[in-house]
Amino acid sequence: MKSMTGYGFSESIGEQFQLAVELKSYNNRYLDINHTIPYMLAPFEMEIDKQIASVASRGHIEVNIRLRNQVADVQLSVDPVAVEKYTEAFARIAALANKALKPQLSDYLASEGVLNQEKTSDSERYRSILFATLDQAMVQFRQSKEREGESTKADLIRLGNVVKEGLAVVHSHADDLERMVKDTLRSRFEEMLGDKNYDENRILQEVAVMLVKYSVHEEIKRLGVHLKEYFTLLEKNEPVGKRLDFLCQEMNREINTIGSKSQMVELNLQVVKMKDGLENIREQIRNIE
Repeated sequence: MKSMTGYGFSESIGEQFQLAVELKSYNNRYLDINHTIPYMLAPFEMEIDKQIASVASRGHIEVNIRLRNQVADVQLSVDPVAVEKYTEAFARIAALANKALKPQLSDYLASEGVLNQEKTSDSERYRSILFATLDQAMVQFRQSKEREGESTKADLIRLGNVVKEGLAVVHSHADDLERMVKDTLRSRFEEMLGDKNYDENRILQEVAVMLVKYSVHEEIKRLGVHLKEYFTLLEKNEPVGKRLDFLCQEMNREINTIGSKSQMVELNLQVVKMKDGLENIREQIRNIE
């Protein structure tokens, strides 16, 4: 089991580059990857996403990559045509001004188009250091997700046992609930009819109807099946967050039905206990893949 929250960081310093990769993830219904990376690494975005998707199936993931070149990646070039044109222009200015004018080197350097700079844009030269650093950050990222996931799993097991214990108490009182319904209905008949003769079969029919309405045996059985599946999913080494969320909806339905049928204080207390445990479970599974 892995959490959707995780963190990983790695930094590589070489003779030519200094590169750092930071990964942070938060809860999200789907896998959503955002990038903050230098423009020269943009061609690798799809490959980066594929790597991250191998360790995260859900979550909002922020990828922050910083790159600094240790060696200047700027190339300078002189435009000879521009120098020639400026020389002619300086001479023309001197002639028109009827003054001696000897251009300095600084005059040429300050003139637009004489000295040009170009940044090298060969992204492939960053590939090796980028993915080596990303791999290291992803190891830390995956480990943090697994640590958090194991902690969440332990809590989910504890909370599942809370629901299981409550169900066991409800099951132990299920027959008592049916007897109470029978006794209550019979005493009402006797109270209304007194010593008058009454149809025993009619009483039995009414009892049968009331038992269908108030019996919780079916809900107990279904909730037990859901709990068994719940504990099975917790042991699977795969993303189970969505399946657990659906399972919690089904368990909540059965617990609510038991609560609506219950006529006993002890059962009502256990329903409250199970609902509280289930609500905490639903809060926790929002954090797992």
